[in-house]
Amino acid sequence: MPSDLPPDRSGTSRAVMRWILAALYAAAGVAHLMVPEALLAITPSWVPFAPQVIFVTGLCELAGAIALVTRPLRRWAGVALAAYAVCVWPANFKHALDGIDLPYITSSWLYHGPRLAFQPVLIWWALYCGEVIDWPWRRRQQR
Repeated sequence: MPSDLPPDRSGTSRAVMRWILAALYAAAGVAHLMVPEALLAITPSWVPFAPQVIFVTGLCELAGAIALVTRPLRRWAGVALAAYAVCVWPANFKHALDGIDLPYITSSWLYHGPRLAFQPVLIWWALYCGEVIDWPWRRRQQR
């Protein structure tokens, strides 16, 4: 049955976005494992066992990156990485509000403002790449 809809290219864009997100999370995981003291500076004081949490989150980021590009685990990785992005948001706020200097990251609101505003996009991105949601590129079903 012919369709007036353009061909669905969301699979390709989703795959590209998935690999980019996996690379970002892999890099963050390596940073958590290689320079935990920098991340300890932005960890809120109410987080118990902060050094261990930073180590475990680094492992989780690496595992999530691998799982995101693995078909059977992709959906779970999308949900887990989205939840993770929500959980680390307080550290981003602490970093911004306390004006903590980190190597290669300015303590300016020119960095912090967009970084804080981008967090919901990062949450959506994980869910989209994990094939949990389709919006905004959902194809309309012809009836």
